[in-house]
Amino acid sequence: MISLRDAVLAYGDRRLWRLDLDVAAGEFLVVVGPNGSGKTSLLKVLLGLRRLSAGTVTVNGRAPRRGSDLVGYVPQHRTVVPHTPLRARDLVRLGIDGHRWGSGRPRPEARRRVEAALRDVGAAPFADVPLDLLSGGELQRVRVAQALASGPRILLCDEPLLSLDAEHQRIVAGLVDRRRRDHGTTVVFVTHEVDPVLPLADRVLDIGEAAA
Repeated sequence: MISLRDAVLAYGDRRLWRLDLDVAAGEFLVVVGPNGSGKTSLLKVLLGLRRLSAGTVTVNGRAPRRGSDLVGYVPQHRTVVPHTPLRARDLVRLGIDGHRWGSGRPRPEARRRVEAALRDVGAAPFADVPLDLLSGGELQRVRVAQALASGPRILLCDEPLLSLDAEHQRIVAGLVDRRRRDHGTTVVFVTHEVDPVLPLADRVLDIGEAAA
C-alpha cells in the first residue's frame, strides 16, 4: 500500500530522514521519534502535501495526491474556536464532500455515510452538538469519523492522542484498530503516547534513527 525507496526529506542543509519502507495492506505501523525528527512531515509526504528531497514514494501504487479518497487523515487533538458554527455531523460531512460545501442540501448517500461513520465511533448521541461544546475525547471521536467517512484504504494519524486522558487515548486508539481489523485498512500512527497503541502495533518505526 505504501512504499518509499531511497526517500530523503531535508530542509535546506538539514536532512530529517532517509527511508526505505514498505507498509502492507492492513498493517498497523506506529511512528515515534523526538520532536523535530520529521514524523508529521512523513505524513505530509504521504498526503501529497510535501515533496521528497530525493527518492520515490507511492501510495496504493501511485504518487501521493492531495484530496485522495483512498487516504483518511486524523489530525492532532486541538481545541475548537468558540462559537464555531459547525456541529459534529457537519465536520464528518466535510470528510465526504467538503468540495461541495454550501452547494445545497446534502446528498442522501452523503447523509447515510455521515450517520454510519458517527455510529461506528460511538458519536451518534452528540451528532448535533456544536463542536466547541464537545469534550476533547468526543471531538477526537468525531475527527476519526470524519477520516473514515470516505471509506479510505489508508488511515494516517498525526498525534491523535495528544492532550487526551488515558481512557480516551485507549478509546481512540481502539477505534482506529477496529477499523483496521474490520476493513483491512492500513494505519500509520504517529504518536508520543506509545503505551495505548503498542499492543495494537505490527511494527514500530523510530524515525529519529532514520536521520543518519
